[in-house]
Amino acid sequence: MRRLASALAARQTPDFEAWESLLLQAAHQGGAGVLRVMLRHWQQHAPREVILCPCGQRMRSRGRRGKGLLTTLGRVPFARSFYQCRPCSQGRFPDDERLDIVQTTYSPGVRRLMARAGSQSQFAQAAEDLHCYAGLTVEAREVERVAEAVGQQAEGWLAAEQERSLQAAGTPTPTAASAATFYISFDGTGVPVRQDELVGRRGKQADGSARTREAKLGCVFTQVGLDKQGHPQRAPHSTTYVGAIESSTLFGWRIYAEALRRGLEQAKTVVVLTDGARYNHTLIQTHFPQAVHIVDLFHAYEHLTTLAQIRWGQEAKVPQAWRDRLEAGDIGRLIRKAGQHLPASAQSKKSMLTQLCYFENNAPQMRYAEYRERKFFVGSGVVEAGCRTVIGERLKQSGMRWSVAGANAIIALRCCILSGRFEDFWASRTP
Repeated sequence: MRRLASALAARQTPDFEAWESLLLQAAHQGGAGVLRVMLRHWQQHAPREVILCPCGQRMRSRGRRGKGLLTTLGRVPFARSFYQCRPCSQGRFPDDERLDIVQTTYSPGVRRLMARAGSQSQFAQAAEDLHCYAGLTVEAREVERVAEAVGQQAEGWLAAEQERSLQAAGTPTPTAASAATFYISFDGTGVPVRQDELVGRRGKQADGSARTREAKLGCVFTQVGLDKQGHPQRAPHSTTYVGAIESSTLFGWRIYAEALRRGLEQAKTVVVLTDGARYNHTLIQTHFPQAVHIVDLFHAYEHLTTLAQIRWGQEAKVPQAWRDRLEAGDIGRLIRKAGQHLPASAQSKKSMLTQLCYFENNAPQMRYAEYRERKFFVGSGVVEAGCRTVIGERLKQSGMRWSVAGANAIIALRCCILSGRFEDFWASRTP
């Protein structure tokens, strides 16, 4: 090492980056050597245990088998004992089980990096990033395989956590009721999937076919006071996410469990923000019947704009009187005013009545003047931004086509990471 340092320092024109690269390479090589010695020492001094087959019979050693491990320090050879059951012929590598390297040549540290990189960018880009940032040479398809496998484990962990939250519901706790306003919001966004995942599904394309499956995303956050302008302010780092491509029934239990975990039962004031879709009402009635349900004001504006365009053409502006009545939450007068002159065309008339029904069905959730007086958020921007960042930025890029299982694995990973729960999940995997 001293000789290397002297040779580098003797150069007339220093290349700092070259020095760093060579020293990092030397450190990795030295670290890999130490890791190899540590593995051997651990094997030599580990307590001898009786290895049992799942069938209950004692397994016998059949010698040592080697495999190369890719670790964060480089490649390390590893030889371990293979045990086999004579009656049923099943085999086990107990050392692999203890070290969390069963049926893989990647160390836990490398798999963690592959999972995180694969959840953040396209798999080919993730492979390049791993080589650039960590000196790891792995193929894109291996990043995909490992990231999706870890994502499926994360989904399993989240399901177990969900079950614990549901089982604990209603259990008295010493925690005082939270004074912060507690928000729950959810929305959906289409994820492009493979053709075999779309069989029998209708979609929005001209021929009635579908190209996507809806991923539902939910978030929970809290409000902490007001900003300088008197607007409600979201508590920093308070937003957590859950999501999956699944039925609204299953998703309802998913978001309910997350709300319980976050302190739903201790909250004094609970607000649910939605876009007014029909299934939202059923979900809220089932899981959050005592909550204040607010239909997102900006979705309401979109429907109001559609009303004006049906009535007066695509360039039409929403009359100020309509906007004022919406802002005031005077939905009954808005419907009467907007519906005074229906179009002559049967199709346009049907479309306009559909929009008017949207306001009629959601009128109790559009009391915007009252909500603003109570200093509530009236927009679902948090979950809409979540649909873009949690799902869209990773799963909706050009040319992508996912399996539902693969998409759900990456969604689970991203929800874990963006909710600050990835380290808890990873720690739970310790053998």
